[in-house]
Amino acid sequence: MATRREIYNHLTHTAMECYPEVEARQIAEMIVTSLGGISRNDLIIEPNQPLEIADLESICSDIRRWRPVQYIIGRAEFADMELHVREGVLIPRPETEELVEWIANEAPHGAKIMDVCTGSGCIALALRRAVADSEVWGLDISPEALAIARENGAIYAPDVRFIEGDALGNFDSNVACKSFDIVVSNPPYIPDSDKALMRKNVTDYEPDMALFVEDSDPLIFYRSIARTARKILKPSGRIYFEIYELLADEMAEMMEREGYTDIIVKEDFRGKQRMLCAVVK
Repeated sequence: MATRREIYNHLTHTAMECYPEVEARQIAEMIVTSLGGISRNDLIIEPNQPLEIADLESICSDIRRWRPVQYIIGRAEFADMELHVREGVLIPRPETEELVEWIANEAPHGAKIMDVCTGSGCIALALRRAVADSEVWGLDISPEALAIARENGAIYAPDVRFIEGDALGNFDSNVACKSFDIVVSNPPYIPDSDKALMRKNVTDYEPDMALFVEDSDPLIFYRSIARTARKILKPSGRIYFEIYELLADEMAEMMEREGYTDIIVKEDFRGKQRMLCAVVK
């Protein structure tokens, strides 16, 4: 039987056919620890212990086809949670955790929060856990995404309510509670023209509907969500967005036109303008 080190090295060399070495090593480690049932310390301290991972060559084939490691192992880490993910739902990103932290630091005790385009439920669940006595809703148009969000909710925050609704429609009709303190969204925002610049692990596997917008109107989701949010937010309620860094100025201008005040744009840990907060009048 192969050792932990041998399997890790085999996976690393396989992943390096597609990815830079540092990323390849991260992929190998995620697979060994998740599917091998060992910790990172186990791998480091006892690398010569035997290890068996079922369907290892099939996994290597998936890596060569650029299938994201999160889909291979069936989960993604986010805000101290291990969320279920699979094709049909966007893989949570580290920068989105910063948006959650920002909101959690400002949210009032017992806040009512609506997460629009909830996907895996990562934002909704993280906020329910971070904001004491909060009441959280998650909305998405995709039945596949909602099924995954509910699976995650059953583990991490069973009282979060996940409902189906269209961010481009009047989703306020889907919501019984119309007095939210906070609306948050990480909607599709990447212009179609950027797709050719992105790697296959994103473009070939993650859902287009969660990522891309037409070049002719890249702010379509933000504008629609901002308009509907005004109907369900309390006076002086806040709206938070993850945004496309190249359109931060346009976003701020649009939010002002839509009647919001106190608009703040924040940088993420990479120095990109990726978060926005505004207050409804």
